[in-house]
Amino acid sequence: MVGYAFMGTAHSQAWRNAPRFFDLPLRPELAVLCGRSEPAVRAAAQTQGWSDWETDWKRLVARDDIDVVDICTPGDSHAEIALAALAAGKHVLCEKPLANTTEQARTMTAAATEASRRGQRSMVGFNYRRVPALALARQLIADGRLGTVHQVRAQYLQDWIVDPDFPLVWRLQADRAGSGALGDLGAHSIDLAQYLTGRQIVGVSGLLETIVPERPLPEASSGLSASGGSGRGAVTVDDAALFTARFEGGAIGVFEATRFATGHKNAMRIEVSGSLGSLSFDCESLNELAFHDRGEDPRTAGFRRILVTEPTHPYMDAWWPPGHLIGYEHSFTHQVKDFVEAVATGTDPAPSFADGLQVQRVLAAVTDSAAADSVWTAVQDGS
Repeated sequence: MVGYAFMGTAHSQAWRNAPRFFDLPLRPELAVLCGRSEPAVRAAAQTQGWSDWETDWKRLVARDDIDVVDICTPGDSHAEIALAALAAGKHVLCEKPLANTTEQARTMTAAATEASRRGQRSMVGFNYRRVPALALARQLIADGRLGTVHQVRAQYLQDWIVDPDFPLVWRLQADRAGSGALGDLGAHSIDLAQYLTGRQIVGVSGLLETIVPERPLPEASSGLSASGGSGRGAVTVDDAALFTARFEGGAIGVFEATRFATGHKNAMRIEVSGSLGSLSFDCESLNELAFHDRGEDPRTAGFRRILVTEPTHPYMDAWWPPGHLIGYEHSFTHQVKDFVEAVATGTDPAPSFADGLQVQRVLAAVTDSAAADSVWTAVQDGS
């Protein structure tokens, strides 16, 4: 694994836990953790259960004892590491968004497609697909319980940079992160909207806003936290993003991603409305799915709460008795389960690099629209 901070810790726990709760056909071995600072990566490896550590990802990729490379770095290095790992014959799991640009994502997807012919598997880490309530929502929509999908409403609300003196961490720098709230948070909403409905977004009208244009330069940063240093630097990404969208087949959507929703820590919400009913999910109630069936008696009809903890619900047969809740970290464990099973069976896992490329195309269209005074902008097709 390359990277050991927030996402690295989440992924490390998932690699440790997956074979302890699921009967996997292959058993992961946490062989090598990579990071630039030798003291920090050594400490992280010892804490997170890795057998060895490296300070150069190129040495890691070249090692013969490595089968899978898990990329948990900022977006500016995703393409280089993934392409090298695929060329070296490794399977690749890469955090979202897949890349910082559409061109990078296109190159990565082409390499992954070619590597698949050699038996290598690649997946992009949109972990919210593996939340049992959302996996159940996908099943219900696919089963036709909502009828014809008409609308999607998606919000991702955080407030961790409301303080104008919060330092200029890498997530606020376009050369490292690609974009701000749009790519970091909005990418999740875009992927989920397309995953749940089974329909791709084909056009958008976007608005991007940088609310605090300058911040103190950090002395040290992990991406989500930092200590302030001297001097100030320009914020080169968006703090908030809004866009409307149209899906293939005619459904419409409205999306919001912001780091300035004061009072909200990680409110990832999505609602899908159709001719026969609606589904609604809020990450702050992770084990619950709200479902409305308009075919019910109008006197008692309304949204009802489904507690998604039954062993018949997606992934839940590996965990606790009904009513005993799971958390955010379990979505990463489920991600490892699905990835390992795909490697073992020789099937391409989802979301694929092609799925990541489609999200990147939507992000690019929103950015282009916002730069042109929110003009309606078509999402590039796959050609």
